[in-house]
Order: sequence, then C-alpha cells, then structure tokens
Amino acid sequence: MADIERDAGQSDDGLRILLLSGLTATFAAAAPTMALPVLFSEIAEDLGLSLVQIGAVWGTASFAGLFTSLLGGVVGDRFGTRRTLFVACLLLGLAGASRGLSNSLATMTATVFLTGLLTAAIPMNLHKVCATWFTGKRLSRANAVVSGGMALGFMLGSLASAAVLSPWLGGWRHVLYFYGGITILLGVPWAVARAAPHERDSASRAHDAPSIRRALAHVARLRRVWILGVALLGIGGGIQGLLGYLPLYLRGIGWAATSADAALAGFHGISLLAVFPIALLSDHIRSREKVLIAAALVAACGIGLLSVVDGVVIWIAVLAAGVVRDGFMSVFVTTLTEVEGVGAAYAGTALGLALTLYRIGALIAPPLGNSFAAHDPRAPFLLWAGMALLGLAMLGLLGRETRRTTRTSW
Repeated sequence: MADIERDAGQSDDGLRILLLSGLTATFAAAAPTMALPVLFSEIAEDLGLSLVQIGAVWGTASFAGLFTSLLGGVVGDRFGTRRTLFVACLLLGLAGASRGLSNSLATMTATVFLTGLLTAAIPMNLHKVCATWFTGKRLSRANAVVSGGMALGFMLGSLASAAVLSPWLGGWRHVLYFYGGITILLGVPWAVARAAPHERDSASRAHDAPSIRRALAHVARLRRVWILGVALLGIGGGIQGLLGYLPLYLRGIGWAATSADAALAGFHGISLLAVFPIALLSDHIRSREKVLIAAALVAACGIGLLSVVDGVVIWIAVLAAGVVRDGFMSVFVTTLTEVEGVGAAYAGTALGLALTLYRIGALIAPPLGNSFAAHDPRAPFLLWAGMALLGLAMLGLLGRETRRTTRTSW
C-alpha cells in the first residue's frame, strides 16, 4: 500500500481516493446487486414468480446496463469521474431502494431495470479513477483494490442479505431500502474529493477533454478493445448466469438455505483472497494475457464441473469458478487501460465499450440457462461453461496480437 501512496504524488489524497473507490465498489455497486440472488426465494414467494421469471429479472439489470455502460464511461471521460460518481451514487441509492416497493413481476422488472441503468455507470469510473492516479505496476494494484472491493461486496451481499439483514430488518424490502441509503451516503464524499495532480492542470479541464463523439470514434477503431470486450462477454456472461442460479439450484437439490447462501459467499470470498495474488502475478511474469487465459480456463472448468458433480465436490467446483473471478477483472481492466491508444484519457470509454459487450452476455445467459433447467437442473452449467470457453478462445486470439503498449512500466 505504501508504494501505491507514493505513486499518487500526494499520499494522503491518493489513499483516501483509493479507499473511497473500494468502499463505493463494495457497498454501492456489489453488495446491493448480489443481495438479489439470495433474496429471490423470498421475492418469488411474495410476488409469485417462476424460475424463468426470476432469471429474466436477474438478466434485466444486465440489459439495462447496455444503455449506460458505454455512456457512463464516456461521460466520466468528458465531465470527470468525481462528478459522475457523485450523481450516479445519489440516483442509484434512490433506484435501488425503489426495488423494495415492487408488488408484481412488472414493477420488480422496472425497478431492477432502473437500478441496472445506474449501477452500470459506476465500475468503469472507479477504474478510471485508478488510471488517473496510478501507473504501471501500481495501476494493477490499485485496480485490484477496486476489484477486491467488488469481491468483498459480492461476498457480504450474498452472505448477509438473506441470513442476517432480512430477519433483522423485517424482510427483503427493508434490505433493499437499507442498501439504498448506504449508496446515497457514499455519494457525498465524491462531491468533495480532490482531483488527481495532473487533473488540476488546465489541460485536464472539462472543455479540453475529448468530446463524446471523438472518444467513441477513437476507441471503436481499436481492435484489441473489441477482442477483450468479446472475451468478457463470454466469461462474464457465464459467471453471471451461474451467480443468479446457484442458490436456487442448491436449494432445489436439498441443500439448506444457509448452506446454499454460504456457497455463493464462498465463491466471492475466495475471489477476494485471490485478487491481489493474481494481480501481482501479472506484474511478476510480465504477461497479462497469460494470466487472463489461465484464469478463464479455471473458471470454465469450475462452471463445467457443476454439471457432473454432487455432494462436497460441488464446493470444489464453486471455489474453482470463483477463485479467479475478481482477479481476472483486475488484470482485465489494467490490460484494457494499457492498450495503445487508450490510457487514462480514454479509459472510461474503453471500459464502457467492454462492459457493454459483457452486459450482452450477462443479459442472455441467465434466462437462457434457467430455461434448460426444466429438462435437467444441471444443464444450465454446460451452457455457461461454453460461454466461458468462447471468452477463452478470444483471449487466445489476443495473445497472437502484436504487443505494443505505451503505458506499461515494469
């Protein structure tokens, strides 16, 4: 952490920004999102939803992200991450809390869609914050803090939302109100956060930033950005389908509710433990592509194993799929930022494009996979493993691309 602070130029400001970024990832973006899968049993019983309808609701957030993932990154590049995150957190808190007002499939779908619109604007701006404060090896470690914050939020959301918060607060509706309030509070520090040193120069003022049209046109011409985006579509979509279905699947084969929720929490817990080692490994071996390929292979194998294993071996498959999840994202974001022609100036737009492609996969995967469950409860895992293998194939193509970056500092 000390070397991250030194890289920031002003250590106190750098540490505060990094801490705020991690907290925002945990409690604004991740925990409220992962609360839904473990609350789906309560929600389905209360609203009378079927398994396929639950899959559609879970996929709706990803569908919403199609409209704002790219826009959120472009807006962050144009108007600044701090202002964008301030507004996004305030609106997201209100939208997230509104999910608790749902009384039907239509209203739940609408409020989840609205929440997904705003949630999608946050991750790429948090990683852009890292790109404006840090470079080289320290950039990968700063991205690991944000990815680790996401992993922590996913773990806490899945572990505590149904087992602890719902009984304590009085039901799933109040859990969603609770998360909404925390998200609003997290928006306030972004309004007064200090800019990175180079952002204080005149060249970084909003009127000197690239226009929205120029940023989109520039990033759209970068082949490596598209390859990375399609890879994330496959891998991220497969994992997204798994996360929404896993608690319901485990309950369906006889697991206690607490054990099913613990498996999902274990997925995120081991991901949190592995995120920094994976990021450091990518620095040590000086090949981010090799780390991404290895991580994608492990994830695909873990998801695929769930289609054939029983009993305690399910834990091994879940942990295998989870161990690389957020480490993969940390290295992925750093790789994308280091693509020649991206850098800090276009990081938000490039991440927005990649995350838009991810949202396509995450939209398709849950309802399509859940529809296979009517024939065989294990069949969805085969589909999602196949999607992860698609991502692996794209990363293999990336490895054959000419490696030329201007921002890597080993």
